[in-house]
Amino acid sequence: MHNSLGMEFVLVPAGMFLMGSPLDEAYRSPSEVQHPVTISRPFYMQTTEVTVDQWRAVMGRRFLARKKGSGDMPVVKVSWYDCKKFIRKLNRMTGDLYLLPTEAQWEYAARAGSETPYFWGSQIDCSRAMFANNPMKYDACVGVHQASGRPKPVKSYPPNAWGLYDMHGNVWEWCEDRFGRYGAVSMVDPCETESGKDRVRRGGSWFGPGYSCRSANRAYGHPMSRLQNTGFRLVMALPDR
Repeated sequence: MHNSLGMEFVLVPAGMFLMGSPLDEAYRSPSEVQHPVTISRPFYMQTTEVTVDQWRAVMGRRFLARKKGSGDMPVVKVSWYDCKKFIRKLNRMTGDLYLLPTEAQWEYAARAGSETPYFWGSQIDCSRAMFANNPMKYDACVGVHQASGRPKPVKSYPPNAWGLYDMHGNVWEWCEDRFGRYGAVSMVDPCETESGKDRVRRGGSWFGPGYSCRSANRAYGHPMSRLQNTGFRLVMALPDR
């Protein structure tokens, strides 16, 4: 499905999954407590990260000073608050209801029915995703990805089973939730809005190691921070029947 600006979305079905990671998953964090989560309603998720062209179409050139790159590159150096401004304007332009994904929606969509650290299995390599493209530190894939020190255009790697691209790597993606630990209890449509000041980021990026791209991996940032390795993608709510 494409909206009036040409942004592409796929329908993610309702369902249940195990959020978090098992105790024996390499590089897991104590904050990744595994627990059953139900996504009670289907939703549309953007197939790619929001691109420079899409940002320009909504926000105009005045807001593009720090967002360089070709039009099909993921937009970066956008704060959580910048993303919310983009969403408010897009909602007014289209009449639809766009949102940042909740952390649970994001992981559910990234897994696309898989239970392994990455949607394709337990190991990551440079042909699967954009990561470790940082010549100053995590450089395992420098040269493999050609242009070093930055992400790649969206859709540079194969999508997961639900047609979503770059859920592992390329750029971190902001989520709606505040960052907090969750317990080993069953939940329905969770979204943390009360505790903590930082906002969740998911997916890993070109800047860091492969293990940060795991489906269960959790990170966070101050909502005002504008980082060269962080962008976002959208979900669109289905209308109430």
